[in-house]
Amino acid sequence: MSTPEWNAWIKFGGGQELWDEVSGEFGLKALAAGSTGTQAGGWFNREIESADDLKGLKMRIPGLGGQVLSKLGASTVSVPGSQIYENLVSGAIDATEWVGPYNDYFMKFYEAAKYYYTAGMHEPGGGLSFSMNRAFYDGLSDWERAVIEAACNEEHAASHEENIAKNGEYLAKLVDEQGVEVRSFNDDVWDSFGEAAEEVFEETRDHSELAARINDDFQSKLREMGTMMAQFEVGYINQRNRVLGLGE
Repeated sequence: MSTPEWNAWIKFGGGQELWDEVSGEFGLKALAAGSTGTQAGGWFNREIESADDLKGLKMRIPGLGGQVLSKLGASTVSVPGSQIYENLVSGAIDATEWVGPYNDYFMKFYEAAKYYYTAGMHEPGGGLSFSMNRAFYDGLSDWERAVIEAACNEEHAASHEENIAKNGEYLAKLVDEQGVEVRSFNDDVWDSFGEAAEEVFEETRDHSELAARINDDFQSKLREMGTMMAQFEVGYINQRNRVLGLGE
């Protein structure tokens, strides 16, 4: 889900209740408290024109996204943020994902990789959470819980809005100041992502009854909201940008 979609799911579609079940297993209460929006596909030292170009690629990409790339033949590694640049420069890795133009600009990945790919599949609504001891949270008064939740909601919205504003500014800087070549994954690559992701989802939902319930609810809400988003939000943005000549 994109950030607006998973916001809606968590706050109004039953997602928080499922999250509470997961967090409760660890004695925690978690609230959404930050979002990067849709993250970039990443930095590559060669163009990715088909799924075959991913085979043998050494890429820094953790989590479920890394599992998807592994199924497509890439060699994925988890490298701390502070070590990505040196690994990219030395050739220890061929590609990396990080966040988006705003954050990536200051990491100077453009000095080591020529191609910058737009929307990635691995973190379409990258989110952060604020977690606390569940017993502590339950022991608070209603107004104390309301203050914490309001603060989390504000930080969550502000971080997403900041990224939207700054990503546009810094994407232009990457192109105009650093000569970065911006690319987008084609349909063939996206289809391969989708097929591999289906396998990862099936393996993930097999972990437990709770994992299966979360995935089933997630997939149902994704399709419900995704249909509407395509017709309204995305439909408008695509036509607006066509009329104004944006994104060409």
